[in-house]
Amino acid sequence: MNRNRITAGLFLAFALAAPHAQAADPIRIGVPTSLTGPYVALGEEVKRGVNFAVNEVNAAGGIAGRKVEAVFADTEGNPDVGRRAAEKLVLGGSKLLIGTISSAVGLAVGAQVERWDALYISSVNKSNRLTTDACNPRMFRANHSDAMDMAVVGPWLKGRKEKEWVIIAADYAWGRDSADEFAAAAAAAGKTVKGKFFAPLGTKDYAPYIQQIKDLKPDGMWVAIAGRDAVNFGVQAGQFGLLKSVFTVGQSFAVPSTISGIGEAANGVWGIVNYTATIDTPGNKAFVADWMKANNGKEPANFEAETYVAMKLLFAAIAKAGSSEPGAVAKALETASVDIPFYGNVAMRAEDHQLRLPNFMGRVAKVNGELKLVVEQTVDAATATPAPSKDCKMRR
Repeated sequence: MNRNRITAGLFLAFALAAPHAQAADPIRIGVPTSLTGPYVALGEEVKRGVNFAVNEVNAAGGIAGRKVEAVFADTEGNPDVGRRAAEKLVLGGSKLLIGTISSAVGLAVGAQVERWDALYISSVNKSNRLTTDACNPRMFRANHSDAMDMAVVGPWLKGRKEKEWVIIAADYAWGRDSADEFAAAAAAAGKTVKGKFFAPLGTKDYAPYIQQIKDLKPDGMWVAIAGRDAVNFGVQAGQFGLLKSVFTVGQSFAVPSTISGIGEAANGVWGIVNYTATIDTPGNKAFVADWMKANNGKEPANFEAETYVAMKLLFAAIAKAGSSEPGAVAKALETASVDIPFYGNVAMRAEDHQLRLPNFMGRVAKVNGELKLVVEQTVDAATATPAPSKDCKMRR
């Protein structure tokens, strides 16, 4: 047989088979998150949120017949390590990235995704910079920013009787953003901030900070510390009597993992509630029931639920694009919307790549003998999502 005819026949066979092979290829999601370090407990929440969403979509047949796979890598909560971990995931074929905990890591990864021909969607990072001066066409946020949380805190703060406040926050992008936002909200509400304290990531001894706070004799305290650090601070603040003598409210502080670690001293602490299993709606009750069935009877925590939201949004964008190529998915994400059991329909904003979301304020209270975060105030998405920042110059 003529060699050219054989070659042409083989090429035709490959060409006919290729679309079918491509259709069967899994969609790979890269998850650079904190598997070690001070945010390891939050990284575990991200893992559970990702896996729950992946199992759910695969049980329904995948996306356009393609199964979804998640590939995890450890950022250690460190920007340099996180950037290298994310790049390794991209080089391995996982170009759709999600799951960093620290905003500093998220910013480090997000700054590279255009160069990598990848995409990053935040499910945890709160620093305003992701959707202000650091925004870019391949970076998206599907969770609440600092500014969104303060859109809820500001009006709430005006109704509080506490006049003099202190701030203690993690000493990196998110903590400093949070401190600045709270100080501005306090000033607008006619309150005074008597002191600001910033603790390095991984701080074990908070006694010097706690003593300085007590010496200032504030009426209220804003806490922007998360993960293992939040537990360390909360336990020590409880031992010093600070949480009972000073009205305490926080961001990413009054969450299930921290409440569990602090114990009884957390009772009465207030906080921004981005999600809680106690949201009293039929949709959330159904979600909680499904989650508990898949997670040994344990209720979903805030970062698990928020990661689930980001994954659902990502799946919707992949389906809308008809492709898992990052450029096509990014374009689809700009106008993507999805129904979430506990939020209702949520939609992405093209101007700054921020998902519009409702938000809540609440406090830690006993529910059937167990400490849980209970919603006291609900704010709709239109009110809870401030207008896009002029600092976001989306490069096209």
